[in-house]
Amino acid sequence: MSKINSGAARGSGQRSPGNLSGGSHWPDSAANEEEAAPLTAEQARQWRAQHPQLPVWRALLMQALTGLVVTGLAWLLTRRPEVAWSAAYGALAGVLPAAVAARGTVRWARPGFPPAAALAGLLLWEGVKLVLTVGMLMAAPRFLGVPSWPALLIGLALTIKMYWLGLMWARSKRSESGQAHEE
Repeated sequence: MSKINSGAARGSGQRSPGNLSGGSHWPDSAANEEEAAPLTAEQARQWRAQHPQLPVWRALLMQALTGLVVTGLAWLLTRRPEVAWSAAYGALAGVLPAAVAARGTVRWARPGFPPAAALAGLLLWEGVKLVLTVGMLMAAPRFLGVPSWPALLIGLALTIKMYWLGLMWARSKRSESGQAHEE
């Protein structure tokens, strides 16, 4: 019985009492890879030149512009100020916490900062962003009276989704400029 279990575990690449060495039979396992050599200072400089950091502020700008468009559309489609204000507040509930989190994570993403601390900082600021967003949604009736929840949530959802489109746009701009440097 133990031979069957041991053989099945070895065939699946998992450890078992018969396979405690940690060696895996998978070609791409960590045990079969050789250690990567560190980059020289010149190689690191070239890599950074080819892979610049994405400008998060450009994505935030795209979010803010989306909020303005959503607010304008809400006003044009309904001609009701409470709907336009609700859409604007929803957009603000997406942009403001994202800007606060982006500002907070910049400090943790500097070169030379320990990776574990950078990850902890990112998680911390993502939590702050979540708490701020939920807090703003809970405070909406205080600022708006009776908000138009569909307009508010549409403004929030579209603004949040635009963040990813803004980052993709920034990445495509970076790719185009990278190709221009190679020619």
